[in-house]
Amino acid sequence: MTNSMAHSRGRRNPADGRAASRRAASAVGVLFLVIGVLGFIPGVTTSYGDIRFAGHGSGAELFGVFQVSVLHNVVHLLFGVAGLMMSKTVTGARTFLVGGGAIYLVLWLYGLVVDHGSGANFIPVNGADNWLHLLLGLGMIGLGLLTTRDLNRR
Repeated sequence: MTNSMAHSRGRRNPADGRAASRRAASAVGVLFLVIGVLGFIPGVTTSYGDIRFAGHGSGAELFGVFQVSVLHNVVHLLFGVAGLMMSKTVTGARTFLVGGGAIYLVLWLYGLVVDHGSGANFIPVNGADNWLHLLLGLGMIGLGLLTTRDLNRR
């Protein structure tokens, strides 16, 4: 099959990073949607009866580890929708991955400096959330840069 025939069927050369960045953004978007939904499921989210809209007083924990609130879950759902919408183009996918990763690094910094027992912890976050936000931020930025690195050379 010639290269032009492959493109006519909607396939792209995996080496050019175009399909990879869009797949990565879609996958991350789906992951955020799943996590957002799981945050509303009793049993998967422990102490579900203690969930609050926002604030450090929310006693609910996703998988018994990550402190969540309704606001926290809604943010995950919105990030998921954004990932799926932005994955329609290479530029959008890269923006979602790198920009979203930067947002998660800011959230990680927020989690480091905020008093977890104060009203300023409105999202809310705990130590496990902080580590996850660091890994998400670095991972998303890495995906965004690595899956589009060939596009930067043009």
